[in-house]
Amino acid sequence: MSLRLVMMGTGEFALPTFRGLYESQHEVVALYTQPDRTGRGHHHHVNPMKLTAEEHGTPVFQPQSVNTETALADLRKLEADLYVVAAYGQILSAELLEIPRFGAVNLHASLLPRHRGAAPVQYSILTGDAETGVTIFQIDPRLDAGPVLGVVSTPIGSEETAGELESRLAELTVPLARSVIDQIDSGTVEKSLQDASQVTRAPRFKKNFGAMDWTRSAVEIERHIRAMQPWPKAFTFLCRPEHPAIRLIVISARPCESPDVETPGQITVAEGERLIVNTGQGGLELLTLRPEGKGDMAAAEFLHGHPVDAESQLTSAPAGD
Repeated sequence: MSLRLVMMGTGEFALPTFRGLYESQHEVVALYTQPDRTGRGHHHHVNPMKLTAEEHGTPVFQPQSVNTETALADLRKLEADLYVVAAYGQILSAELLEIPRFGAVNLHASLLPRHRGAAPVQYSILTGDAETGVTIFQIDPRLDAGPVLGVVSTPIGSEETAGELESRLAELTVPLARSVIDQIDSGTVEKSLQDASQVTRAPRFKKNFGAMDWTRSAVEIERHIRAMQPWPKAFTFLCRPEHPAIRLIVISARPCESPDVETPGQITVAEGERLIVNTGQGGLELLTLRPEGKGDMAAAEFLHGHPVDAESQLTSAPAGD
């Protein structure tokens, strides 16, 4: 047998699952994805989900809200058995969830109930988790709280950024989704309730989350740098006597030993290829930087064009703010 599926997704995380559904025994009858966005200069952002659907001749729906009466009427006409959701960006109403015979399942990039919310990949790095994974669960009206249908886990690399980890997790969704959908079809799927006592939250990131706090430990700051990529990126300000503050994006860094000084953010080594900053605990060697308006550069290249001395300091905001 096969199920009639509606895919609901927008981001890159959803794309491998969507493509994998076309290689399954089931029928994809529609794609629901967010409305097209126009960026600066009136350039349209390419939606790879929409392109994939069009390549397969699958109808595409892009309602501003999937919960309106018009959208619900369109969903009913599709007569789908199951909705498959991944990085869709809209909350599904209880009325919507009652339409398909088997309800809706969601692919979430964490080991639920840990990191419920919009930014699970970033928080898994930010909080220093040793492993993470993908959970597929039955959607109910509560946020990421439905019964778990399947899980796959993976270690987090010591130098892995949020963007790199999310791409890896996206590929892990493919066999997981297909296996669980097959189990739903055959009536063999097993459900397990989430342990409410283990819930942690992973709310959506904001741009100011990228500000680096030098009072934290070097280990925590290095995780913060990786968690902020590809967005909003970790940033700091180089403040030097008699120079305007320079906004720096920090691309990569590593904890290291540092001369013992009291001030977090003070530059303790700035010579040759090494740029080391004091933190709340330990030193942090900055490896790759991006000064505002310029490209990525190694520490040595940056120091060549921006000499610093013992009075130079990195701060969360420009001096005087």
